[in-house]
Amino acid sequence: MTERPWIIVGYVNVLPFIKEFAPGSVIVVDEPDVIRKCDVKNALEGAAMLRGLIEWEYQLPAAADEFFAAHPDLDPAVVAPLVEYATPFAARLAERYGLPGAGSGAAQVMRDKSLLRRVTRAAGILNPASREVASPDGVREFAAAHPGPLVLKPADRQASVGTRVLHSLDGLDAVWAECTSQDEGNRVPDRERELRMLVEQYVHGEEYSVELLVREGEVLFSNVTGKLLYPGPRPIELGHTVPAAGIPASLSGLLVSRTEAVLRAVGFGSGMVHCEWIVSDGRPYLVECAGRFPGDGIPMLIEEAYRINLAGAFYTVMQGRRPEPLPRRAAGGAAVRFMEAAPGEVVSVDGAEEAARRPDVLSLSLHLESGDTVHELRSSWDRVGSVMTRGATSADALRNAEAVVDAIRITTAV
Repeated sequence: MTERPWIIVGYVNVLPFIKEFAPGSVIVVDEPDVIRKCDVKNALEGAAMLRGLIEWEYQLPAAADEFFAAHPDLDPAVVAPLVEYATPFAARLAERYGLPGAGSGAAQVMRDKSLLRRVTRAAGILNPASREVASPDGVREFAAAHPGPLVLKPADRQASVGTRVLHSLDGLDAVWAECTSQDEGNRVPDRERELRMLVEQYVHGEEYSVELLVREGEVLFSNVTGKLLYPGPRPIELGHTVPAAGIPASLSGLLVSRTEAVLRAVGFGSGMVHCEWIVSDGRPYLVECAGRFPGDGIPMLIEEAYRINLAGAFYTVMQGRRPEPLPRRAAGGAAVRFMEAAPGEVVSVDGAEEAARRPDVLSLSLHLESGDTVHELRSSWDRVGSVMTRGATSADALRNAEAVVDAIRITTAV
């Protein structure tokens, strides 16, 4: 093979089906424990895109520099992360190979919610008051100085793991134990990982995310996504609309400009950005910002709503080239809606096959069978399924998605 390989850091189950990967082009890098627990070798067996699979403890300090020292002649054309925990490693590895990327400094700040608060607050970006805490007593001290609802969350995790909204301090010791006892299963290595907790003022308002494609600090594409949350004390997404349904153009522009300010503050270079905001009384407060593609199927929604190949444009940027101009406005709407089921043993699942055949359905994911267990909803990983739909507008798409969810009956028993 003479073509330069693409290094993709972090396995996801859609990786063999990404159409931008040419045959024999991709070297996948992941943690040995994740490769074993996810049976990655078997999942990638026979995948046309695969050139190689490298086991590497990439989440350890200096892992990218060790990798480069061990593989100085690899000469990749692209280095890109596909999962949250891979962003600092991929950014540093891109630097070592002389390729576009977020920049290791920016990636480290964005991966750490506490550092991101400090840096963006110094740049004049609205953040809720927050503080790192090491015990329930630290939460109580913060609460005494900041009356009202609070949010307790990790500074360095993903998918709403270990996150709770606190409307009172009743039972705080038990809440602390729950939030700090985290299990991400086969998605993380088995070794012990540092855990740092944040307590923050709770900001009540509408929630959005901003997705940007950036080349050397220049924004080539922007989108604002609307968010819906499950009710209850855990801020887990119930659905998304692309573009955000019912948002004024002035607010959309403000959210994009504030996200650009975040990127200037951290010194972001090239790549995808997914930045989350809460708008209270017309003022956007930063929640967090990731230097990667968003999850929850948002990239697919963007491609449908804007009629673009977002992944193709991203990989063009990551090769140091400029993609064709991308549209500023969506041509239609798209939405994803996650399903709900009571915790317990699954008795039956009805209506999914018929619902999946609806013409407005882009995809339907539901892998429950009789005898499976539905767990209490504690993070995004506990959601049982989703449906993605199209529509003339994003509001139409959301109505279509909700109709599909209503047509599926998941019966459980305790």
